Amino acid sequence: MNQTTTWMACMTGAILLVAATGCSRDFLDRDPYIGSSAGNFYQTPEDAEAATIACYAPLQVEISSPGSHFRWFFGDIVSDDSDKGGSGDTDAPDLLEFENFLGDPSSGIVLGEWQAAYKGITYCNIALENVPGIAMDELQKAAYLGEAKFLRAYWYFNLVTTFGEVPLVTKTLAPSEYAQSKAPVADIWAQIEADLTDAAADLPFKSGYNLNQRGRATRGAANALLAKAYLYQKKWAECRAACEEVVGSNEYQLAADYGSIFTLGGENGPGSIWEIQYANDSGGNWGAQFWSEGSYTNVFTRARGPFQGYGFNLPTQDFVDEFETWEEEQGPGNIVTKVDPRLGYTVYQLGQVASDWGELTEEAIGVPHPYYARKYFNPSAEQAPFGDPNPNGASNDRVIRLAEVYLMHAEACNEMGDAGTALFSLQEVRDRAGVPELNANLSGVILRDAIWHERRVELGLEGHRFFDVVRQGRGAELFGEQGFVEGVHEVFPIPTAEITLSNGALTQNPGY
Repeated sequence: MNQTTTWMACMTGAILLVAATGCSRDFLDRDPYIGSSAGNFYQTPEDAEAATIACYAPLQVEISSPGSHFRWFFGDIVSDDSDKGGSGDTDAPDLLEFENFLGDPSSGIVLGEWQAAYKGITYCNIALENVPGIAMDELQKAAYLGEAKFLRAYWYFNLVTTFGEVPLVTKTLAPSEYAQSKAPVADIWAQIEADLTDAAADLPFKSGYNLNQRGRATRGAANALLAKAYLYQKKWAECRAACEEVVGSNEYQLAADYGSIFTLGGENGPGSIWEIQYANDSGGNWGAQFWSEGSYTNVFTRARGPFQGYGFNLPTQDFVDEFETWEEEQGPGNIVTKVDPRLGYTVYQLGQVASDWGELTEEAIGVPHPYYARKYFNPSAEQAPFGDPNPNGASNDRVIRLAEVYLMHAEACNEMGDAGTALFSLQEVRDRAGVPELNANLSGVILRDAIWHERRVELGLEGHRFFDVVRQGRGAELFGEQGFVEGVHEVFPIPTAEITLSNGALTQNPGY
C-alpha cells in the first residue's frame, strides 16, 4: 500500500491467503493462494486455517513503502534508553526528529506504523466475518476466531498507545465507508478488552500446540496482553487477576539463565509467552518485504564496519548506569564490585568481543559510541544461508515474556496496597537475574520505584521504555531535555497522508 491508496481498501477484494506447515519457519511458512475471493474460498476447515494464518503475515512486515516500523523506534530511541545511531544525523533524519520530539506528521515512520496496524486489522476482520460460516469443528473454529481477536487487539494496543484516538474498525468496509473518524480512547480500550477476553476463553494453552505451531496466539498470550491493557488503564485489580491467570496456568517458567533468552536456541523458551516469528532461510529481498519472513532488526542494530550492521539503537550512558552495582567480599579482605549480569546480555561495550564477529573497537566501527545493543546483535554464524542476509535476520521479536507478567503483577499489587505480594513477584525476577534481595519492608512509592527500575533493566531495549514512562506520567520529567511537551508528546502525530485520504474525517493530534 502506498500514499495514493487508503489503508481501508486493503485486502477487501481479492486477497492473498496463506497456508500452514513448515519446520524452521513453523506455521508461517507461506505458500500464497492468489486470486481467491470470499465467494469461492471460505468453504472448508483448511480455508478457515489459511484465513487465520493470513492474520499473522503483517506482523513480520518491518519495512515497506513508504516507511519502516520497529517497536524499538519509538519504544527505545525516543526514550532515554538509546540514541538513534546510524552513520550520523543524516542517516534516517526523520527518526532523529522524533527522538528530539520534532517529528513530522508526513514522515514515513508514522505512516508505516499506521498502515502496518490497519493492514493487520483488516486481515483479522476478514477472518472474523468469514470463518464463522464454515462448517467445521466448533471448538477449532472458536480457537481460530480467538487468534484473530488476539491479533486485532494487539494491533489496536499498538495504535492506541502510539497515536491515542484512532479509527475503530471491526468489520470490512465498503468504499463509501473508508473515510473514518477517530474513536475515543476509552472505546478502543474497551474493544481490546473484549477481544482479549473472548480470545482467552477460546484459545488453547501453550501446551496445546505442537512445535510446528510455535508463535500462534495462546490463552496465556491473551491473558498477558489483557493484563497489560489493564495496566495501562490503571485497572489494578483486573491487571492482577489476569497476571495470576498466566502464572497460575503453570505453562511458563522463567528461563534459568537470563543470557539464554535472546539466543537462537532460547526462542520460544519456557518464559516466552508470545514472540513474532522470523527465519533466516526464507529468501526475502528488499522490495518484496511483505513476503519476507526474516527480520531487519538484526542488521539495523548490529554495529557498523566489519560487523555488517547499520548501528542503530545505541544504548545511552543513562541506561547503562541504571544497572545496579554492589560490593561482595570474596575471601578475607577481598572486596569485589559486582554488576547486574543483565547488563552484559543487553549491552555490548567497546573492547568486548561481539560473539563470533570479533572485538568491538572504535577504529573498526568508525563511530565514536561506547555501547551497542546486544539482544538482537546476532552471531555471524546465524546469517542467512542464501540470498541477502540483511532482510533475513533470524531473531524473533520477544513481545511478551513471563518476567513482564511478574512485574505487572508486582505493580498492580503494590498499587492495591499489597506490598508483600508485590515484593514477592518482583523478587522472582531479581532472583533469576542474580542481583541482591531488596529490603523486605519496601512499600508504597519506594517499592513502585523499585518495580519501575526493574522493568527498565529486565526489559531494556525491547521497545517498552517510552510507553512505560508515558503511562507512568513521567514524560516531561524524564524526556523534557529532549523536547518532550506535556499534553502533546504522549502520542505521535496522525500521518498526514491518512488525514488527506480521509477527506477531513481524521483530525491531527493536538500540538502537531
